[in-house]
Amino acid sequence: MKKVFSILPVAGMMLASANAKAVTIIQDAPAEGFGHEVLKTRFIEGGAGFMGIVLLCLILGLAFVIERIIYLNMATTNTKKLTQNVEEALASGGVEAAKEVCRNTKGPVASIFYQGLERSNEGIDSVEKSIVAYGGVQMGQLEKNVSWISLFIAIAPMLGFMGTVIGMIQAFDKISAAGGLDASLIAGDIKVALLTTVFGLVAAIILQIFYNYIIAKIDSIVNDMEDASISLIDLLVANKK
Repeated sequence: MKKVFSILPVAGMMLASANAKAVTIIQDAPAEGFGHEVLKTRFIEGGAGFMGIVLLCLILGLAFVIERIIYLNMATTNTKKLTQNVEEALASGGVEAAKEVCRNTKGPVASIFYQGLERSNEGIDSVEKSIVAYGGVQMGQLEKNVSWISLFIAIAPMLGFMGTVIGMIQAFDKISAAGGLDASLIAGDIKVALLTTVFGLVAAIILQIFYNYIIAKIDSIVNDMEDASISLIDLLVANKK
């Protein structure tokens, strides 16, 4: 017990000294902010190894994001207007006129309408089966490459953490080789280690925001497809009477 109380004053002095050094470093450090140049400088300080891999994950992830956003925007259809046009075409020109309207309209909803109209002469049950089958195909097209985005979201912070662990190992190796703890000896390795984690998390956050937008967009289109399928069946049933 006496040994413990004898160590406490020494530990307190060491902690006070460390805090004083930290305050001095913070006060002497320039107020850089978070501008473009600061990010570029920090990225270079992180080293070309893991930083390059993290940047590659971000670039590839953004490439898939841009491709999906363009595809989903092109796949978005004004469902109410399409349904109204198909209804008018059925009333005036029959099934062939309605199919022509669907051929001239882009998007999965128009494709489902076309497949349903193709089987309209085989009965409502056949139309429903065709809509369900082709709807699954269209959902697969909407969700294409989304799994790659989620993969890069998972990999980017993992690479950052791996860079941190490796940097800490190198710091402890230097401590072991020096035979004592010198903050200036390991500060660089620890800084590099923490920077890899920061940029890994930044890459994952950016991709996660776009990923959530894409998922919400897909859900919206799928809901439109389901509503339009019900509307088409109702139109065909009313047209048969």
